[in-house]
This record gives sequence, structure tokens and C-alpha cells, in this order.
Amino acid sequence: MSILNTSKKQVRPIHPGEMLREDFLPDYGLTVSRLAEALGVSRQTVNELLRERRSVSPEMAIRLSRLFGNSPEFWLNAQRAVDLWDATREIGPEVERIKPLTVA
Repeated sequence: MSILNTSKKQVRPIHPGEMLREDFLPDYGLTVSRLAEALGVSRQTVNELLRERRSVSPEMAIRLSRLFGNSPEFWLNAQRAVDLWDATREIGPEVERIKPLTVA
């Protein structure tokens, strides 16, 4: 059973890159280079994520969850919230024209 969320959120959800940049890096004393090395990815990949120019992929979510001891779902849900927010803003007026179906 789920409850529909009919209220529209007014503020864009926090991007996972901002979470990393503002919370995780300072708390763990990490630099971009050290984070990239710990994750086994390039510095450019981490930098793009921190600057919110890259989305968290399932692969990256697994790497981040292993490193920080949380779940891949934590990272993917954060990214999903941002993606849905952006998509709603992009195609919202178009979607409003769709008439919901009812069961006959």
C-alpha cells in the first residue's frame, strides 16, 4: 500500500554530489584525489559528480555505499529524487494535458 504525495515540493532535492561535497568529504577528511583513489575511479569522474554535472550511476552507488558503509539505495534514491524533480520541471506542462484513465 502506498500513499500518494499530492503536494508539490517547492525546493529541488539535494544532489548526491552536494551531499558528498558538503557532508561526506569534510567529515572523512577526504580530498577529490583521495576519494577518487578510494573509489577506484578517475579524479575527473569524482569532480564532475561533486560539481553536480554527473549523476550517480548504479555502479557508483555500489562504490559509494561500500566506502561509506551505507546502502546503494541511499545514493540511488537521492539521485532519483533529483532526476524526477528535473523531469517534472522539464515536461510538467506537457504532462498536465494527459487525461488520467479510469477503470470502466
